[in-house]
Amino acid sequence: MTLSPTRTGWGFDAHRFGGPPPLLLAGVVVSTKIGVVATSDGDVLAHAVTDALLGASVLGDMGEWFPSEDPAYTGADSMSLLRQVVSATAERGWRPSHVDATVIVETVRIAPHRSGIRAGLATALGLAVDQVSVKASTTDGLGALGAGEGIAAVAVIDVEPTQ
Repeated sequence: MTLSPTRTGWGFDAHRFGGPPPLLLAGVVVSTKIGVVATSDGDVLAHAVTDALLGASVLGDMGEWFPSEDPAYTGADSMSLLRQVVSATAERGWRPSHVDATVIVETVRIAPHRSGIRAGLATALGLAVDQVSVKASTTDGLGALGAGEGIAAVAVIDVEPTQ
């Protein structure tokens, strides 16, 4: 089988606020005052990157790999799930080469945590920090995210053959 030189995947995740703190992004605590409603630890950034990696590798989505209704994933560490997908991707001949992600949230400041978030993703993906971009945005008050009801993340990831 011949693999194309690169592939790109896109991922998205969103959770509403109201669960127990803390709020995590790529395993980094960004708030000790709020949390999200989720089966796992609710790390929207790790989930978006994981889904993007699954898409780029044509391996399905997080719901197939880690079903919400499976009690084994209650409180699961999302960065551990990402690392599992990185391993599965490698077994199929692909490795991440770059990730670009945006966190969309009205009420939490990302900038103070950006370097730790980038480092966490880089470690999980086997990348250098300069291959990981993490940005933040708001919706300027528009919709549920703008009303401060939750948090979302989108991610684009490139993968290349391991050979």
